[in-house]
Amino acid sequence: MDAKNSQTKPGMPIAGTKYQPYPQVDLSDRQWPSKRIEKAPIWCSVDLRDGNQALVDPMGHDRKARMFQLLLDMGFKEIEIGFPSASQTDFDFARWCVENDQLEDDVSLQVLVQCRPELITRTFEALKGSRRPIVHFYNSTSELQRRVVFGKDVAGVKQIAVDAAKMITDMAEAAGGGYRFEYSPESFTGTELDVAAEICNAVIEEMKPTADNKLIINLPSTVEMSTPNIYADQIEWMCRNLDNRENLIISAHPHNDRGTGVAAAEMSVMAGADRIEGTLFGNGERTGNVDLVTLALNMFTQGVDPELDCSDIERMKAVYEYSNQMVIPERHPYVGELVYTAFSGSHQDAINKGMKAIRVANKPVWEVPYLPIDPRDVGRSYEAIIRINSQSGKGGIAYIMQSDYGINMPRGLQVAFREYIQKITDDEGRELPSKRIHEAFMAHYVDQPEGRIKFVDHHTYPQGDTKGVRVVTAEITDGGETKRIDAKGNGPVDGFTNALSAYLGTKITVENYSEHSLYQGSDAKAIAYVEVSYEGGRMFGVGINTNIVAASLEAIVSAANQIIGSQS
Repeated sequence: MDAKNSQTKPGMPIAGTKYQPYPQVDLSDRQWPSKRIEKAPIWCSVDLRDGNQALVDPMGHDRKARMFQLLLDMGFKEIEIGFPSASQTDFDFARWCVENDQLEDDVSLQVLVQCRPELITRTFEALKGSRRPIVHFYNSTSELQRRVVFGKDVAGVKQIAVDAAKMITDMAEAAGGGYRFEYSPESFTGTELDVAAEICNAVIEEMKPTADNKLIINLPSTVEMSTPNIYADQIEWMCRNLDNRENLIISAHPHNDRGTGVAAAEMSVMAGADRIEGTLFGNGERTGNVDLVTLALNMFTQGVDPELDCSDIERMKAVYEYSNQMVIPERHPYVGELVYTAFSGSHQDAINKGMKAIRVANKPVWEVPYLPIDPRDVGRSYEAIIRINSQSGKGGIAYIMQSDYGINMPRGLQVAFREYIQKITDDEGRELPSKRIHEAFMAHYVDQPEGRIKFVDHHTYPQGDTKGVRVVTAEITDGGETKRIDAKGNGPVDGFTNALSAYLGTKITVENYSEHSLYQGSDAKAIAYVEVSYEGGRMFGVGINTNIVAASLEAIVSAANQIIGSQS
């Protein structure tokens, strides 16, 4: 390799000099990789605090109230409602939540506070009268922040946490009890594990959790610094090394700086975490918190009850976008506009066949290629599963025509119509909506405004005593001029085809024929499909009429007009 090619791009430093790999955890007997998630963790939404503090324009009361109601309706039992000591807005909203008489007894309001006496005092003022609130206190413990931000050693940082723990337990007892507690060594992923355990154990000793009032130890990936398996190792290591483990709730709070927040959260549950903090659709600082909706629906698709109601994902999306003033990307898991949509021809064909197989089998198990979840389970319809552009195939077009309009095209017609549609999409360079596809089908095969021949009427009668032979007399228009044609055949279709062949001077033979009912009720119509051969090849035709015989003859005229068009 020459020197030029061995250099990094201009402006980029040599990675190994400026950036160092994150150290691995010495846990040779780790157990989490062989575990599987079999039940939902305790969920805690931090949308109203962690998510809110990351917004360009933080929520006012109305936007917060809308989000709060959604979280309650989804079934969250722990909701971090704000940082009441940080602003009057957060304090007032905390008071509104406490005084909200619609809260169920099993819902805990959670508030965040730094380990500072004046802020703790203000926090308890905000929670006065609340039922079993969670006071979530924290201080940063990482080596970098100890050295650069606080200028303290481990003992100094530990003392901050212990002093706050004592003050909080004393104030809770003075207030009459009923409080729950959560401690976070902020920047846990940047803290040496033995230091994190030492500080957490000191807090545990001070707060003395019991089986009836367990202490939440929250281990945040405040900044995602490593691959998710290392975070899982850290969680398992802490679960082994924390005192009084049976009276603790281990909580994970992953962020998404490396784009692997969901994987880190799932692995942390496998590693022993009992609880997950995050936000709807992953709003939060920098690249966001872990996405609780994705986590819940990932569990749902594995047969695990997520214990969150995500059945109205459109409402969830609407409230998220209103409250956060942010737009969810089209490719966001489960909720994005296009996540249940296929444009690729091979994908569309597989989905079309999978949907048919589901209907035929009538089994409860969901098995459709490329759709890991039934869109209806989250309140989506099947309307947008398949959308048509220049990459689409016959299966996708056939699915739209059948699901939206009840037109069940035979395979040969699917191929022919797909070629016709692809010419349109290639020319226009954009997606064709369902309505446009149907209009193109009707114009090309049924209405044929440019077609030379039009079917008007027909009559059949037997030819004397000749068994199985009938005479067909038909009225057509040719270029607007009425014509009468007739011929013999073994039935209306055969006789009409013979008459039209003689009139056009081109032998037409019906090779394949099918029909089905198109609508239900008093206005029911039949749709007939024919594939005819002629000297130049094969052509398809379609007819729609309340009379099945008339629909069949219209289909033959439809094919004849395309033959005429191909010869002109």
